[in-house]
Amino acid sequence: MVLRQECTETGGCTSVPTAIAVTSPDLVLAAADRHTPSAAVLHSAEDGGGRPEPYDLDRAIVEMHTLIEHHGYVIALCPASVPDLVVHRLHAVRSVLESDRIAILRPELPPLGLAVLALQLRQLTMCDFSPGVLASAARLLAHYIYAGAVLGSVARLDRVPVSLTSHAKSWVPGAQFAVLATPQPELVRLTGPEPPRLSGPAFGTRMYYAAGQQPTDWITGTLAPAWRVQGAVETRLPAESGRWWATGKPGNPGRLAEFAAAIPDISVLYQLVSSVRREACHWCGLELIGDRCGFCAAPLADPPAPAAKPPGGRGRGSALAPATGLAAATALAPVTGRAPVTGRARAALPPAARP
Repeated sequence: MVLRQECTETGGCTSVPTAIAVTSPDLVLAAADRHTPSAAVLHSAEDGGGRPEPYDLDRAIVEMHTLIEHHGYVIALCPASVPDLVVHRLHAVRSVLESDRIAILRPELPPLGLAVLALQLRQLTMCDFSPGVLASAARLLAHYIYAGAVLGSVARLDRVPVSLTSHAKSWVPGAQFAVLATPQPELVRLTGPEPPRLSGPAFGTRMYYAAGQQPTDWITGTLAPAWRVQGAVETRLPAESGRWWATGKPGNPGRLAEFAAAIPDISVLYQLVSSVRREACHWCGLELIGDRCGFCAAPLADPPAPAAKPPGGRGRGSALAPATGLAAATALAPVTGRAPVTGRARAALPPAARP
């Protein structure tokens, strides 16, 4: 694992990570070490109390321009539940700046899960990954974040499938539900006759949890031991959680306690990302992993179809001709110079990406 550094004229060396930005300060989790950089908070994109503050375009432009000047690239994470106006602001800023160095990502993660993803990306900014790989790695890492909540009602929940029976039981006084939103949706009733179980990770994780108007006893006393987490950390509940889980709104989350478990070890995260083949985006030229560029959102280009062989022999420019172009060279080049994949990292890889 290689740390990215830059040496100044005075002789000192400081890390120069790609900036990870979030749209609210409560999406910034405290790191377990003092080396992990913090996330930048885009104050001009904040949504307070359900009523977005007046949009100051000049402030937003200066804020984003400063980040680009200081870091080079910005990866902005935005909850999927925020009003569209917040996202429109970010896209407007990117358009005015005419910059291709801003990635705007809206993963389908609950707010606390998004905060955990931001923390993982902050850890990886200290490694030797390019901005394009970091942005596209967000989709990969999101698949291995187990995020959910304990709710007092699922009557209005629309981000996780809710059966008619569960919907009806939401109206029973004292009802409680445990809901897993990612990686696979699950819903169990905590007050039923059967002992509730949620599918957990098969790899080491650290759990973060936050309380609204719902106790966290089941999370810390039952779920964490069942998942064999490597520690449980209490944090503040993101303001967006009440709206995401349909239990309340910013400032009044309702009967909700949220949790998220994810890989905490930077060496495992590094091996997980570095073991996936890198490609070049055919649109903006940045490196990517997976099937979509995190900066321009262009899908991975399909490999060129083989040239048809003319009747009676080979024609000029046949398949024997050497491949040309950056995309072809990247597609044919073997993956080299990467860290070996350990058993823990292999277990976290998607089936299609396992070496």
